[in-house]
Amino acid sequence: MSAPDDLSDLWTHEWTRADWTRRNTLDALARGGLAALLGGTVSSRAAHAADDETVRIGYLPITDATALLVAHAQGYFEEAGLKVAEPVPVRSWSALVEGFAAGKFNLAHLLKPIPIWMRYNNKFPVKVLAWAHTNGSGIVVGGKSGINDFKDLAGKRVAVPYWYSMHNVVLQYALRQSGVTPVIRGEVGAGECAIQILPPPEMPPALAAGKIDGYIVAEPFNALGEIKAGARMLRFTGDIWKNHPCCVVVAHERTTVERPDWTGKVVDAVVRAQIHARANKAAVARLISKDGRGYLPMPADVVVKAVTDYGPAYAESGAIRHPDWAASRIDFQPWPYPSATKLIVEAMGRTVVEGDATFLKGLDPDFVARDLVDDRFVLASLKRYPEGLPAESADPYTRTEVLTL
Repeated sequence: MSAPDDLSDLWTHEWTRADWTRRNTLDALARGGLAALLGGTVSSRAAHAADDETVRIGYLPITDATALLVAHAQGYFEEAGLKVAEPVPVRSWSALVEGFAAGKFNLAHLLKPIPIWMRYNNKFPVKVLAWAHTNGSGIVVGGKSGINDFKDLAGKRVAVPYWYSMHNVVLQYALRQSGVTPVIRGEVGAGECAIQILPPPEMPPALAAGKIDGYIVAEPFNALGEIKAGARMLRFTGDIWKNHPCCVVVAHERTTVERPDWTGKVVDAVVRAQIHARANKAAVARLISKDGRGYLPMPADVVVKAVTDYGPAYAESGAIRHPDWAASRIDFQPWPYPSATKLIVEAMGRTVVEGDATFLKGLDPDFVARDLVDDRFVLASLKRYPEGLPAESADPYTRTEVLTL
C-alpha cells in the first residue's frame, strides 16, 4: 500500500525531507556528540544568544510549541516590554538542539529528556524555565492492523521521533508492562518490538505504506494520521502517565543568571499564553494552523482535532482507559513539578537508546530536579497569574505522579 497522494502533498513544500532527516547530525547527537558537532563555536555563539535582548524563538511546527507561538501571536512579549523576532520553524529535534546550542535561539521548547541529556552528557548549560504543555501525544496503529493492545506490538515495528523523548520513555514503559521487550535492530524475535527513529512528517505515510506498524509522536501528527492515513489511536500518552510533561521551555543558564529581569518577562509571557491556550483551545488551534498565522503547516481541521478531540469514542475504542483522570488530549500549565523530573530521570535509565547513555548511571534524580530546573521565574509569574496553576489540588505546587496502563 502506498501513501495517499494528498497525504504526501501536505509537506511537499513546508516539510521537505532534507529539512527533517539530516541523518548525520541526528546520529552525532544521538551518540552524545553535541560538543564535537559544534566544535569550538558552542560557548561563543551561545554566549551571544544569552546577551541578545531580542527574544529569538526556535520551534518545531507541532502543538508542543503552542505556548511560545501564542505568546508571540497575542503580543505578550511586547506587553512585557520585550522585543521579539518572528519565531523560526525548525524541522527536526536535532536541528533545534543544534540551533539552540549554537546560539541561534535564546528561547526554545525541547522534549523534557533532551535538556537532561544536554546538561549531563554534553555539559551544555541549559536551564528548564517551565513546562510548555502537558500530554499532547499518542500512539497510533493501522486501522485494520488488529493491534488492540501493547502486547500486540510483539513482532512489530514502531517509530519514535527521538531517542531522548517522552515518547520513547512512555512507549518502552508500556511495552515492558505488557511483557514485550523493546529492541533497536532490524530483525525482531518473539516477544520483541523494534523501535526506530523517524521524522514526524514521514510517520503517517510510512504507516499508510506498511513500512511501520505504528508510531508515537506529538500532535498534530496523530490527528493527521487518523484523518489522512487510516490510522487508529491505540492509547493517548496522557492516559498512561497522568498529565505528563512533554516539552519544556528552555534558555541558556547565563541568561537566567545575568539577565533575570529579561528572563522573568519571558516567563510571564509564556504563562499568560498557557492560560489563554487552556481557555481557548479550538481558537488557538485555528490561530497556529496553516489557515491562521501559519506557524504550523497543517490545516485548521487537523490542528483543532489534535487539540480538542478527546471524546467518548476513544473510551469505547480503548484509547482512553482512565476517564476518571479527566485528562485532555493536550493541556497547558507551566509549573515544573519536581516529582515528574525525578520520574523522568529514573525512567530514562530503563529506556533503550542508541549511543552512549552511561551518563545516566549514578545520575541522582533529586539533584537533577534541583539543578536542571530554575523555577524562580515561573513561581513569581504564577503569583502574578495564579489562574495558570492547576485547580485540582489543595497544594498546586506538589503532586504524586500517576503512571499505569
